[in-house]
Amino acid sequence: MTKYEKEIYNIITTSTEHPTVEQIYLELKKKFPQVVMATVYNNVNKLWKAGMIRKISVENKADRYDRIIKHDHLVCQRCGKLADVSLEDLSALLREQLGEAFLFYDLKVFYICPNCRDKGSGG
Repeated sequence: MTKYEKEIYNIITTSTEHPTVEQIYLELKKKFPQVVMATVYNNVNKLWKAGMIRKISVENKADRYDRIIKHDHLVCQRCGKLADVSLEDLSALLREQLGEAFLFYDLKVFYICPNCRDKGSGG
């Protein structure tokens, strides 16, 4: 693993913010001022393809990255905020219904976050 891969992996797996490539780049630049965006893209893709990190895609938003530990996500329909949530694991149920071809699932629950609900209530 290169120094960049190690640091990018560390940034992603210690963050609770589900960083975008741009956010990872800005964080990495603090330690390695000479790094370029292409290096970040290449290393993030390498880590994702190796199954070391998760990519979270939401329509019309930049891809976000996360640690591999099993959990699901809440996505605010208004502001796009992404939050972790631990829901019942559906793997056994899905495997029962879909058979052995089932590999994994990635659950995103869309909702209106408390901050946006507060803004919408006029209060």
